[in-house]
Amino acid sequence: MSSANQFGSRFTMASFGESHGTALGVLIDGCPAGVDFDSAMLTHEMERRRPGYHGSGQIVSGRQETDVPEVLSGVFDGKTLGTPIAIIVRNQDARSNDYSKIQNSPRAGHADDVWKNKFGHSDHRGGGRSSGRETVSRVMAGAVAKMMMTKVSPKTRVIGYASQIGPITLTAEDRNNVSNVHVDSFQARFPSKEDQKVAELLKKAQENGDSYGGIAEILIQAPPAHLGQPVFHKLKSDLAMAFMSVGAANGFELGLGFDSADVQGTEFHQGSQDVYGGIRGGISTGESILLRVSFKPTSSILDVAKKGRHDPCIVTRAIPVLEAMTWLVLADHYLWAKTDKL
Repeated sequence: MSSANQFGSRFTMASFGESHGTALGVLIDGCPAGVDFDSAMLTHEMERRRPGYHGSGQIVSGRQETDVPEVLSGVFDGKTLGTPIAIIVRNQDARSNDYSKIQNSPRAGHADDVWKNKFGHSDHRGGGRSSGRETVSRVMAGAVAKMMMTKVSPKTRVIGYASQIGPITLTAEDRNNVSNVHVDSFQARFPSKEDQKVAELLKKAQENGDSYGGIAEILIQAPPAHLGQPVFHKLKSDLAMAFMSVGAANGFELGLGFDSADVQGTEFHQGSQDVYGGIRGGISTGESILLRVSFKPTSSILDVAKKGRHDPCIVTRAIPVLEAMTWLVLADHYLWAKTDKL
């Protein structure tokens, strides 16, 4: 197994499986014994990732997988054992014939050709391992990380939402109110009265074989302080790596981000602490952490999009994945911080 399929240093996950293979799964190692294993939470997180959650069926892929997780090891009598936790989901709605033409004719913007050229042999069906379906492994692992963090830091919350889809952007008022609403109740996970407008934009794009990019934001409330391992595993660098490993992600910001480029230091450092985004010196301060991730427009467009089952925008579906990756980084660094001092 290539180490590139593993993530984490103390709380680790190894992702496996292809889009149209028998199953996809994850092997989690480093989770301490005695964590209450919340099967309902795991099922809920998997449901949130599936197409059609809370009425989003018209603006996401038409592929309908049940994604029922099967826990194979590491859990007994409702608690983790401290041994490797293996979980799988079986593929049931793959349509491999839809991808027969791309075996020799790679799709524009996809990884079909670079993957085949790199390895010499690849599974072209549904994009194989480069498919967004790989993220089921991340969501399963993230759910277990969330279980652990709920035990050790019960006040910590991770809230993901779309702050921009195509030309439509959240207002400052909507953004400030995000912790008071149920993001998943919005069809496009765009917590605003403009959510329906976004849904209509994406539905029209899907009908026309077009797509949009956008921005997702992740707000971490009440994170544990002092997480992060300078120099090469700063909390911000591991979060950036986690997010940028998600397909179609093409930009990352912390705190004020790129807007800080034209601000004078006397203004930047003597104003609100929010500009740091909750991380200084690569270490969490205990204040809220605000992160932004931009996504390019979905690569499947025109005839490819009209004939297949594709998302017209990645952002809506990516939010549960980004949340899962956040929990993984928090769990990893929480365990790591336990070895910092006696």
